[in-house]
Amino acid sequence: MYKFAILMSVVVFLLFATNFAYAQKPQLATFQEIAQVIVDQKLSNNVTASVTLQSTSNQEIRIPSELERRILDTEGLIAVVVTSEERCILGVEFDSCVLINISREGIEGGIVAIQDRAKEVGDSLIDELNTTLDTDAKFHSVFVHFEDNANVALDTSGVVSGRGTVSAVYTMSKEDTASMYEKLTSILLPQVIRDSGGFYNTARNLASQPNAKMTFSILPQNQIALYQIKVTVDYPNSADDVEIVDPLKFLKAEKLERSNYFSQGFYPLNSLFQVIVLTQEPLKVKEVNSKIIPTILSNGEKFPKDITEKGWSFISESGDKIEAMYLFGKDFTVTKDELVLTLTSADSTEPIKENIAKSSSQEIDLSQVYIIVGIVAAAAVAIAFYLKGFRAKH
Repeated sequence: MYKFAILMSVVVFLLFATNFAYAQKPQLATFQEIAQVIVDQKLSNNVTASVTLQSTSNQEIRIPSELERRILDTEGLIAVVVTSEERCILGVEFDSCVLINISREGIEGGIVAIQDRAKEVGDSLIDELNTTLDTDAKFHSVFVHFEDNANVALDTSGVVSGRGTVSAVYTMSKEDTASMYEKLTSILLPQVIRDSGGFYNTARNLASQPNAKMTFSILPQNQIALYQIKVTVDYPNSADDVEIVDPLKFLKAEKLERSNYFSQGFYPLNSLFQVIVLTQEPLKVKEVNSKIIPTILSNGEKFPKDITEKGWSFISESGDKIEAMYLFGKDFTVTKDELVLTLTSADSTEPIKENIAKSSSQEIDLSQVYIIVGIVAAAAVAIAFYLKGFRAKH
């Protein structure tokens, strides 16, 4: 699924990303903003809120072309991660980290050979990374990841951390997340994106929370690099009561606004908001305060039938994993109240109640459905790489 999603993203980017002016049909730009709230009763009893800004263009997230080429050409490299996580791996405390992650696959000679290869790859990149990001990270250790419980539970690809990954770890003096966000975004994001607001401002506000963490990641695959800036806040022991899910409470926002960077065309999938609820007992969605967008099934995957409308699209609306994506349609703002979800026992047979005035949905011909499926498959890359959050496995 991971490689298929990447392939689909390349195809759709080539088809749609080049036309950036006043188009009537849905398009997909290379820059994306994604917000997410995970309510996790199953593993941690935590709620995790995050905002991710990402692009496959090194002009929108500015990395020198020479460094990008070196990263893409490095065999076995699966991620470069700069993080303010205090314990990025076992043995590191109260420092920020640069993790240069490689795959163990294909390395012969046992654990020593694996560690030597990881350090070789890390050392070949760290000086240039330090120069680009204005950091001063020094070698600390090599860490071999053996567990991927969270990846399994959340259905992630495990490309950032998890079983089969080896990290060359470089550490530097701890910097508070708000300062790190201001510094790195001023280096990485062009002025036009910073001035366009949207999720960039939401992430900036979230970064000021006392336990906020930040990561900047470079994820190469098939000669394309995905660049991601992500701010995350964990709320410990906050997942007990999931009867009413008020996701913007955890993003510390009264409303969620899209970036004005997308105002010169129709880019409905470049701003996404996702909620995942992992429950101890099966539940189902009882009420929503927005429109529900019907889904279509293609190759076993669910896609929203109409991305021109705003509202919730449910990948799963019942069971022990509820997953929903809010689409903005043609709108640029959604309020806190509009995003509230009410859950109930999975035994309930009542249909989901939409607490809005119903509107007739727009008819879409078959050719448009195929276009939408392609675009949504590409947008799924926004989740497939890293959306579920950077978690070091101890």
